[in-house]
Amino acid sequence: MSNLELERRGVNRYIDTMTIWEPRLEGRKGPRYRAIVAALAEDVAAGELPTGSRLPTHRELADRLGVTVGTVSRAYSEAARQGLVSGEVGRGTFVRSGGESAVDPGDGDGPVDLGQNHPPDPAGHPQRTALLGALATLTARADAGRLLDYPAAGGNAADREAGASWIERAGVEASPEHVLVCTGSQHGLTVVLATQLEPGDLLLTESLTYAGLKSVAGLLHLRLKGLPMDAQGLRPEALEAACREGGAKALYLIPTLHNPTTAVMPEERRREIAAIARAHGLAIVEDDVHGLLPRERPRPIAALAPERSYYLTSTSKTLAPGLRIAYVLAPPEMVARVAGSLRATTWAVAPLMAAVASTWIRDGTADALVAARRQEARERQAIARDRLAGADFETKPEAYYLWLRLPEPWRGDAFAAEARARGVLVTPAEAFAVGRAPVPHAVRLCLGAARTRAALSRGLDTVAGLLRSGEGSGAAVV
Repeated sequence: MSNLELERRGVNRYIDTMTIWEPRLEGRKGPRYRAIVAALAEDVAAGELPTGSRLPTHRELADRLGVTVGTVSRAYSEAARQGLVSGEVGRGTFVRSGGESAVDPGDGDGPVDLGQNHPPDPAGHPQRTALLGALATLTARADAGRLLDYPAAGGNAADREAGASWIERAGVEASPEHVLVCTGSQHGLTVVLATQLEPGDLLLTESLTYAGLKSVAGLLHLRLKGLPMDAQGLRPEALEAACREGGAKALYLIPTLHNPTTAVMPEERRREIAAIARAHGLAIVEDDVHGLLPRERPRPIAALAPERSYYLTSTSKTLAPGLRIAYVLAPPEMVARVAGSLRATTWAVAPLMAAVASTWIRDGTADALVAARRQEARERQAIARDRLAGADFETKPEAYYLWLRLPEPWRGDAFAAEARARGVLVTPAEAFAVGRAPVPHAVRLCLGAARTRAALSRGLDTVAGLLRSGEGSGAAVV
């Protein structure tokens, strides 16, 4: 047997043993098969079902959901029609390349991805040149070989200094010894929550939150409680009420360019949130991965309550998505414990990757990249305002996405399914909802994944046409 055949068999065995998926159907109305397809599309968009994931058999999923085999078969057929899955006789049903073949982020005639929160490629900024420059600088060093060695726990001193400098750009004082370097913001979030909470603990958050938080909470067996929001973000009286009920140990929130609504919490409310957390002994996990994008922004909550705040930022949204570096600023007495959780997960970040980020932060490349991405975001927001004129949406000038409220009779999941059928990927409100509270009829539209402005315009035109026509909604909405 050839090596290639052995490799293929090994890959197939890996795929066949991947985690079995179960759709979240709570609160979804309409035909069950369409609800299954909508849940599948959400989980693909959120990254919970990567390329090649093996889905349950028709019988397994039917038994799990309490529906007929015919319902599951119809759902899988519709998902295949939309390009979400493909079936292999004798092996099962598999997620297609995350939509890689079904969703074209570029300028071709294929579908357009408005679902992934990807930073827009900055016009006129040569990222390749910047990367080659950083690598040339690093490899010219006498100690370049150390970039392939084990790094220090929590990050090398130079990388922690760079992280502190990056955090201070957002308005938070940071000592390098209190900064830890993580492998991306998702890893940083996992490390912080694993340190602060135990299985079964209650974590408070906004009623709509970053979909990745729900994945981490599931992994760590945490209970989530979503709290009411308004146009300025989390409502302080809701947080006060939840604290008085007891049981909560921490609060996760996104005060600046909230994902998915783009809300920016004013400083007065941030002070209220900090005061409530202090009064009730609540830890604060502040996700600020988009915090450097707005030209004008309030100080992070971590600057108002540093003794109980875990401040999280990263390079993926502002510099480059493949630069998987995040910085966590922890309370001084918790740094050693967070470092222990970091070692237990990935031991430490890749030194070469961290060194590239540090080089860019020190030589000004990082600031130039942020400015370029900020400007490109503004340009794309202008396109969105033009193409979606008359639609009801919320956004900010430097945000990478917008929050589109849907007219009747549309619901978020039904709209997302119909948009995908027409060649555009969007993310419905259901993907961000926490708990059983009513979910708004809305979708998030990301403006950065389309490689060109022409592709973005094409996708937005499809969305606008769907809003105007309402075609297809009758089959999915009852």
